[in-house]
Amino acid sequence: MVDSTLPLLLQGYAWLPDRRRRSGGAPVRTRLLGKRAIALHGPAAVRFFYDERHIRRQDALPQPVIDTLFGQGAVHTLDGERHRARKTLFTGLLKDPSAVRELADQVDMELERAGAEWSGHQRVVLFEALAKVLTRAVHTWAGVPLADEEVRCTARDLTAMVDGFAAVGPRHLRARRARRRQEQRLAPLVEAVRAEPGPGGDGPGTTVFRTVAAHRDAGGALLTPHTAAVEVLNVLRPTVAITWFAVFAAHALHRHPEHRAALADDDGPGFAWAFAQEVRRFYPFAPFVGGLAAERLEWAGRTITPGTMVLLDLYGLDHDPDLWPEPYRFDPSRFLSGPAPADALVPQGGGPVDGHRCPGEDVTVSVLATVARFLARSTYEVPEQDLRIPLERIPTAPRSGFVVSDFAVPSADGSAEDQHPA
Repeated sequence: MVDSTLPLLLQGYAWLPDRRRRSGGAPVRTRLLGKRAIALHGPAAVRFFYDERHIRRQDALPQPVIDTLFGQGAVHTLDGERHRARKTLFTGLLKDPSAVRELADQVDMELERAGAEWSGHQRVVLFEALAKVLTRAVHTWAGVPLADEEVRCTARDLTAMVDGFAAVGPRHLRARRARRRQEQRLAPLVEAVRAEPGPGGDGPGTTVFRTVAAHRDAGGALLTPHTAAVEVLNVLRPTVAITWFAVFAAHALHRHPEHRAALADDDGPGFAWAFAQEVRRFYPFAPFVGGLAAERLEWAGRTITPGTMVLLDLYGLDHDPDLWPEPYRFDPSRFLSGPAPADALVPQGGGPVDGHRCPGEDVTVSVLATVARFLARSTYEVPEQDLRIPLERIPTAPRSGFVVSDFAVPSADGSAEDQHPA
């Protein structure tokens, strides 16, 4: 089999759907990074892939992905009891719905603060501006110290880690340097909080940051300061990564202004929740996830030998016409008519939450709904710019970063209030 690493880098999100079409819908066999690989598709494949008897993560993630996106020793690289013990750290932090609401409320406060600043500028690049909003919000919510003068650089580093994980060349090098800087920033803070009297290294924390610092792994030992810093970043980075979806929400509102009124009037989990889910389904984020076959497996009449790289198609599943009628039509109402088909909505992966599913999906939806409501209630102009979303780039976003001008924030009565200086 010819190695498909270069075609994947060149085609991006289109690579796997194109291979599936050429295979007639059968599982795609290929090689990636020199390893045998097979790509699976469909809701049944989601259940198969997230069965820990079938797929292991240890040694599965390419080193460049670990060195940029997740970090050495991260929960994503563990299996079995070690993974379950570490995963409880994250599920425990987010099991209370009030914790998710508190983060969304903090984002709302930061949006109001930022909106007042944007009103004084003729031109705002939403990608950069929203990344700073989410960086401030998640640091405050998690109890991680962050000085005002650090916000811009920290937001840039956290987005760089995501932007460069699937790239080669300068983007990848920026991602590596960004991770190194942030780990070096956070590890001494972990040591400092452990040295404080009271909750720290020996008991449950009162903040997310202190809880991570106090976490003990399956063997009862504290995480090393470096590993604790890695896991703190695995709270901060995914929250700031919502920037991609938030800019897609702005793109959707621009392309489909008919949804603006319903979104602006929604104070509950109704239309805003459905809008956020449709943004996650419609726009490209992760093309697929992967692991290694833990044993000899059978799938759709194919034998999968141990050690084979197994890919689960995410982008293709979120646009499968058998699951989503008119999949390339943006339609939030599809999430108002009932629950999504089981194991069909997988922009951030699938499976049970206590397995390898992303524990922050509720955070993503809640924060995204908050940003979308804020944008719908505000007024702004969208000047001429390049809003194309290149599918060959992973992760992708509008080329311009989505520029707005003449921004006016919503006032207390819900109307837009022009705050330009006289």
